[in-house]
Amino acid sequence: MNRDYAKYALRRVLQAIVVVLLAYVFTFVVISVLPGDPVTNTLRNPQNGFTEEEITRIVSYYGLDRPVHEQLWDSLSRLVVGDLGVSLRSGLPVTRLIGEVVGSTLVLALSALAVALVLAFAIGFGTRYLPKRGGQGLLRAFPALFLSVPNFVVGLVLISVFAFQLGLFRVIDSEGGAATSFAAIALGIPVSAQVAEVLIANLDHEAGQEYAAVARSRGLGRTRLFLRHLLKPSSLPVVTVIALTVGELLGGAVITEQIFGRTGVGSLVERSVTTQDLPVLQAVVTLAAVTFVVVNLVADLLYPLLDPRVRLAGGRSRGKAEVAAP
Repeated sequence: MNRDYAKYALRRVLQAIVVVLLAYVFTFVVISVLPGDPVTNTLRNPQNGFTEEEITRIVSYYGLDRPVHEQLWDSLSRLVVGDLGVSLRSGLPVTRLIGEVVGSTLVLALSALAVALVLAFAIGFGTRYLPKRGGQGLLRAFPALFLSVPNFVVGLVLISVFAFQLGLFRVIDSEGGAATSFAAIALGIPVSAQVAEVLIANLDHEAGQEYAAVARSRGLGRTRLFLRHLLKPSSLPVVTVIALTVGELLGGAVITEQIFGRTGVGSLVERSVTTQDLPVLQAVVTLAAVTFVVVNLVADLLYPLLDPRVRLAGGRSRGKAEVAAP
């Protein structure tokens, strides 16, 4: 198992690296085939205030006077060593610009994920043990409701009620703990819908299995039955869903940051789009691809460890986890 798992992990890591490189190449090609030369047009814009010497240095750095395939090779070479280029607006390294704001976005995304998991597991528990006529039916409708309401609507409602009317946080203090909490709630509520739907479906399935009936016949309490016998097998598909919702978290974080006036990757993207700072935009796309791939890679590597029913397919052309037949 250890040897098979090591081979499986190596294949998944290599696949993840290939995906990141392809995402970077795709972004580069899209920018390269745009009409005209957007990078040079930005440099030649009198409003940006670049001198001829600065323009020449930047053109030489990006190889804009050379064929596209050479520019791509140089760009990939810089990417491998962690060099994401230089901002066309500020002249600062892109890694520095992203490093200054990524922490705020990461805090928001992780907080929103925590909110989503708490809501999803609370809904899942309630659908098992609240009265069927009232509480269960209402809770089962929550995921559909959460999914139908965009996060920016939730954010505006939270700001209107808790900031303007109740004064629980100040909009001008967008980086404070209270403001971050409400921003995380706005982002986490829609994300929790998908997790809750999958969790409820799997809880219903596991509750009908023979081992659950045996545990109930032995007088096991509701909470212990839920935590010890139903939650773990039902949570395994949730790992996959969480990995797939990373894109929603990243995209939602950009919108939520704008609503709550937070300084993060969202504000950096907004400035870069407005000023056509293409190296920064390309770096942000690469960062999003890396984040998505890494999270899904972690989920793929955890699944065989968490579920003993999963076996690793062997052979040269097979490197995925499969559920063993009972």
